[in-house]
Amino acid sequence: MDAGAAEKAAVSEDGATGKSGEVTDRADTGAARPKQTEIEADAEGTIGAEFGDEVLEAEPKRSDDVKDKSSDAYHAKVTAKAGTTAGLVTGLVKELRPKQWVKNILVLAVPFAAGGILDPGILWHSVIAFVVFSMAASGIYFVNDAIDVEADRQHPTKRNRPIAAGLIPVPVAYVVCVLLLGGSLLISGLTSGPLLVVMAVYIAVQLGYCFGLKHQPVIDLCIVASGFLLRAIAGGAAADLRITQWFYLVVAFGSLFMVAGKRYAEVKLAMETGAKIRKSLKAYSPSYLRFVWAIAAAITIMAYSLWAYSIQEDVYSRWGLISIIPMVIAILRYAVDIDKGVAGEPEEVVLKDKVLMVLGVILAGCLFLAFYL
Repeated sequence: MDAGAAEKAAVSEDGATGKSGEVTDRADTGAARPKQTEIEADAEGTIGAEFGDEVLEAEPKRSDDVKDKSSDAYHAKVTAKAGTTAGLVTGLVKELRPKQWVKNILVLAVPFAAGGILDPGILWHSVIAFVVFSMAASGIYFVNDAIDVEADRQHPTKRNRPIAAGLIPVPVAYVVCVLLLGGSLLISGLTSGPLLVVMAVYIAVQLGYCFGLKHQPVIDLCIVASGFLLRAIAGGAAADLRITQWFYLVVAFGSLFMVAGKRYAEVKLAMETGAKIRKSLKAYSPSYLRFVWAIAAAITIMAYSLWAYSIQEDVYSRWGLISIIPMVIAILRYAVDIDKGVAGEPEEVVLKDKVLMVLGVILAGCLFLAFYL
């Protein structure tokens, strides 16, 4: 047998290579399977991949899957209640987004760090701050979704939001928004003048975000991050507490770190899947967002370390210094989730990462020992 015939026989027997050495569509494609599995895992966000890597698009879900929120069947199930009292009540409760209220626990941060969380009076004012922030945040959700109703109806999953799905008429959404925002300001004014100022600033900034600032690059990052900072300030304002500036720097840049991570995940998902994103996100490159969250993480660690040293000087406890260890590890752990492109909503990231939850408990325990023992 000559060399040409031997080569043909080898190719025929192997059945896995073509002229350029690429994998063909024959049955024996086992050599390609490990790489395909890796790519699929990467698309799920389980391994860290850089932009430009080959990504295998996931197999589309069946359009009649009722559990798939992007399916027509699920949308039909949601809109079936439109125009009914039950649908309106369900829509109002859902539009309040009570799951998002967990963010407002941040109002307890200043009373806790000031060593007064066990004081009944301070705790009561903190609870009021939590309530008014929950009311204001829910009111902003109503106005935001009412403004974006037409755009949401063109989105595969956002069309299921109560207002876009027709469960809540747009005029009703605006009325509820006014009641929630007005009630938040009224209760704040009756509680504390400084709390009223904080809530007024928060509402004004968030309304500006809804009416156009969310489309401005960098500005949108700062506004979202400022929401977390204002929550912390509100907790101190409600009970008239003072705390070192290092603490507020930790909250400010820690918030920016998480927000930049969320935007990084959104941009990365869009580049990998071709999903549509808002105008402001198109202005961000992955490298820029990496730059932002890396700097924010560094400043957060530095500010926390300085705050921890001030704790030692103020309350003569080493537990503040010890708390630097779980804090730094938590930042680095969260950065792993960001780098994978799976850092969506901060509360969801924390709840899904058991290691982060354990680190959070250890951190809180160290600070409790520092302030209350």
